[in-house]
Amino acid sequence: MKKILKLIIILIPWLLGGLIFKVDFEYYNILNLPGFTLPSKIISILWLIIYILISISIYKISNIKNIFKEKDYFYVLITNYLANQLFIYGFFYLKSPFFGFILTTITLVSSIFLFIESKKLNTKASFYLIPYIIYNVYAFILSLTIYIMNF
Repeated sequence: MKKILKLIIILIPWLLGGLIFKVDFEYYNILNLPGFTLPSKIISILWLIIYILISISIYKISNIKNIFKEKDYFYVLITNYLANQLFIYGFFYLKSPFFGFILTTITLVSSIFLFIESKKLNTKASFYLIPYIIYNVYAFILSLTIYIMNF
């Protein structure tokens, strides 16, 4: 029970962005979107799964290391977290596909570094981040395409 509670505590901050900043579907629907855009319900489900996987990775690392003392890991994690969480604000609240693209780029790059830093600390924990990287590549291409198609 204590393990599950710790995992939930790690997961909660990853869910905050979606709770604080709402997706503006009216704005999203007026944009020109490429044909490979996934339906919003699937995107929501994918993000939930990805956030759970990220949380499992952090949980596994935190069981063997103090993540606050692992400076490289901690700084990359914070950078990734902030870029990830600010996307909804930048893209939907500010209605800026350009800012959304910049945040997506930062999220992609920092997710790769997060994988590398995680692998140094716990190889098995880093494997949970592979779907995150794959989805971030998709999100990067999608974000760039939306920006180009609309501006």
